Amino acid sequence: MLTRNEALDLVKKHVTKRNIVYHMIAVEAIMRSVAEHFGEDQDQWGLVGLLHDIDYEKTEANPEKHGLLAEEILKGQVSDTVIRAIKSHNFKHTGVMPENRMEKALIASDAISGLLVACALVMPSKKLADVKVGTVEKKFKAKDFARGVERERILVCEEIGIPKEKFFEIALNGLKKAAQQIGL
Repeated sequence: MLTRNEALDLVKKHVTKRNIVYHMIAVEAIMRSVAEHFGEDQDQWGLVGLLHDIDYEKTEANPEKHGLLAEEILKGQVSDTVIRAIKSHNFKHTGVMPENRMEKALIASDAISGLLVACALVMPSKKLADVKVGTVEKKFKAKDFARGVERERILVCEEIGIPKEKFFEIALNGLKKAAQQIGL
């Protein structure tokens, strides 16, 4: 399995847009926090989060290839478990249905990362440190806030036994650990 530094180097080789790299680091941090909650392998879950959009820039115009190109890039460098999780986060196009906790956690973590970043950016300080779980709950309900965030994907957390309010807390606490890396 790749080390985190090797994975980050690979990300930087394939992703040129800083915001996408930051998003991938954010999802990594959230996935690590969810893994910790479940007592799962934080390194493996973090790797899934960090690498999940490694092909995004190359597949943005062809969403049906998103995840499949990632498989080509990552084959032989990460486990089939990691590749399957990455492919399943785009199940609508890949046909790889999310089945286990890690795969479903990736879908929810990917979606909530955008909501959490948006919550931070409306704070006067523009810092995650000032975002509270209550703020996330209110913004989740406000459909006109962060319109691009697919709230039904966040609710996949409930399929793995985490009520959404608890998921907001786990995700926010996880992301706060990476705040400096993503400029928030």
